[in-house]
Amino acid sequence: MRAVVQRVSRASVRVDGESIAAIDRGLLVLLGVGQGDGPTQAAELAKRIVHLRIFPDDEGRMNRSLIDTGGALAVVSQFTLYGDARKGRRPYFGDAAAPEVAEPLVDAVAEAAREFGVEVKTGRFQAHMEVNLTNDGPVTILLDSEKTF
Repeated sequence: MRAVVQRVSRASVRVDGESIAAIDRGLLVLLGVGQGDGPTQAAELAKRIVHLRIFPDDEGRMNRSLIDTGGALAVVSQFTLYGDARKGRRPYFGDAAAPEVAEPLVDAVAEAAREFGVEVKTGRFQAHMEVNLTNDGPVTILLDSEKTF
């Protein structure tokens, strides 16, 4: 699994002009599921996300997590995180998991985060979404369940 984690002061998701998810201070996570990913990777990635210390403490140092701050989490599925454009101009998406595999794993990440007591909002799987955010900092972190980065 791959995640682009963005610290936000607000974020929202719209589908067909309708707002389906909105959060204030917290994290927006764009989440891609790859071939071979499963429930173990989903649980571990959720744990890493909610414990990631990227919020400022009283001294302004990034020392607090989403759990520490009581912030919310927005999880948006994005298979394009597995796009490989090393061989040409059109990305190859063959390393992304099939939708029937990916959707329950995206849901598993959201549910695992909820089990830590985090408020979680989600996008709509396989929908054309408009994601709006105000990146706070800006702070953007890349996570990979294989810990390649």
